[in-house]
Amino acid sequence: MDGLFALNNHAKNMKDTITPRSDIVAVPLDQHGDLDYVELEAMGCRPDDVLDFSANINPYGPPPGVREAIAAAPIERYPDRETLALRRALSEQHSMPIEQIVAGNGAAELIWLATFAFIRPQDTIVVVGPTFGEYARCAALMGGRVQIVSAKAENDFIVSPEKIEQALKASHPRLAFICNPNNPTGTAIDPGLIAGWAAAHPATLFIIDEAYLDFTTGVTSTLQYRLPNILSLHSMTKTCAMAGLRLGYALGPQTIIDAISRARPPWSVNVVAQAAGLAALADTQHVRAAIGKLQQAKEELVDGLAGLGLSPVPSMTHYFLVDVGGGAQFRHRLLARRIQVRDCASFGLPAYARIAARRPEENAQLLAAIEKTGNEETICQPKS
Repeated sequence: MDGLFALNNHAKNMKDTITPRSDIVAVPLDQHGDLDYVELEAMGCRPDDVLDFSANINPYGPPPGVREAIAAAPIERYPDRETLALRRALSEQHSMPIEQIVAGNGAAELIWLATFAFIRPQDTIVVVGPTFGEYARCAALMGGRVQIVSAKAENDFIVSPEKIEQALKASHPRLAFICNPNNPTGTAIDPGLIAGWAAAHPATLFIIDEAYLDFTTGVTSTLQYRLPNILSLHSMTKTCAMAGLRLGYALGPQTIIDAISRARPPWSVNVVAQAAGLAALADTQHVRAAIGKLQQAKEELVDGLAGLGLSPVPSMTHYFLVDVGGGAQFRHRLLARRIQVRDCASFGLPAYARIAARRPEENAQLLAAIEKTGNEETICQPKS
């Protein structure tokens, strides 16, 4: 009994004294544009019942061969730790050596790995915003000091190159995160400018998130400059409509790729995702055709919203911001009709919603829902 008492007392003391790192508690979680299954369950609603405009994903689905590859994936054995076949296919697609490519469990994992591999306590990290919250969150969790250079609404969220240059010169950051084209604004920076910043600041690693590059026309990758301090992130989750599988990859100098690979947990890309990725890379025509249709659907949706008195912010991608007066209220009323858009409060833009265009018939449902909710009660306060 004395031993049991001592064990219980020891457990109590551990409960009283063992706490997580302060950063884990202090750094808030980030909100993302996907379905909240707890929220849906409380509404008595299934995920399949919701038409989702909150996630920036190709609505035409993955290439046909992907589902066949998934069904045939050898799930009884461990996946290839080094994702050799997938990286060889990516090497051919991007004309880069396989040693300069690393695959991950979505681009989000690669953001985490890059911060883990390179950020030291008190390092300064520059983030061009408003943007995806995981850049700043991961940097803060690793003890970095985050400096955000934000674009302004009055400039249609087109970032000022001068402000970025000033931040780089003043803080000499360890890392700089630039989402290009940016999420949630859909704006893009000339890759030549980014290359110039990288050349002028060789001690800064520039992490360029190009997850949405394929959804644009006229925007090129920073990879063309082959600079030793640029890492390019890509996501097959978005373009190939494989969000449930999680698959992304990074391209860059071998020294950077090696460091990220050393930080990566084993088997982070499962065997199903690797098989699906190979199948998707074998049918790039499907994605090109889908994105062509999506660009047209987006333009029609923007016109439809303008007809309802809203003013979508100009965007180079299939998603865009809309000032609706109150994004949370706008989202809530549409979700009651089983349609979801992205409330942008987590981006620091509480007045805005982000909408990602879908197929024309689905976009028509969104427009009809906005019109009906607007007739019931004013939910939008568009810019005059």
